[in-house]
Amino acid sequence: MIGLGTIINVLAIIGGSAIGMAAQKGIPEHLQKSVMKVLGISTMFIGLSGTLAEMLVITEEGISTRGIMLMIVSLVIGTFVGELIRIEDRLEALGDKMKNLKLFRSASATFTEGFVTATLVVSIGAMAIIGSFNDGLGLGPEVLITKSILDFVSTMIFASTLGVGVLCSCVPMGIYQGLLTVLAQFLKPLFDGTNIVSDLSLVGSVLIFAIGINLFASKSVKVGNMLPALLIPVVYGLTMKWIA
Repeated sequence: MIGLGTIINVLAIIGGSAIGMAAQKGIPEHLQKSVMKVLGISTMFIGLSGTLAEMLVITEEGISTRGIMLMIVSLVIGTFVGELIRIEDRLEALGDKMKNLKLFRSASATFTEGFVTATLVVSIGAMAIIGSFNDGLGLGPEVLITKSILDFVSTMIFASTLGVGVLCSCVPMGIYQGLLTVLAQFLKPLFDGTNIVSDLSLVGSVLIFAIGINLFASKSVKVGNMLPALLIPVVYGLTMKWIA
């Protein structure tokens, strides 16, 4: 069934968040802060490992690198565009609107922070892109099921400190992955013969690292405004393919 991976992913986020919220009152505040810092370190290592996996190339001659200039250009241009259109401010505004819904009016002050942080964590990265493509092309939901396990654990920890806003991250994530799944059949022919997916993974892993910095240092990087960086490898790859 096409789309099963995203459905399972949404349910995993709901389940993990529910367990985290149930445990929230039983976790002392100082322990919650320590857990957030540990989660930040873990997220940084996940982002770093993904970045190095795409950047380092091992050959018989030794180790070389690829994609560094594209990564830098993507981040600079993407951040410039994101700052102009204030993506993170809009995400926070969306979180505030959701918090004002009757269902969430009793939510804690960390609702918006939880919504924005969790949305970025569960939506950015190679597994979301590759998994959605595989699911949409009928290659199976295994990648998204693996991602669901990771998201279950991460949202459980997030929700234990940031509350119900984390649970609401399943909405934009579900829409995002669902659209990628539907578009997969149209995009695959365009991506064939290019490094677009690999380059997307590289830039996405850098953003994941930045999310880890925010978790550890109490939000100092506007990762939401860096999201347009993910479009640059696509534009570059398609342009190079067209020129060739």
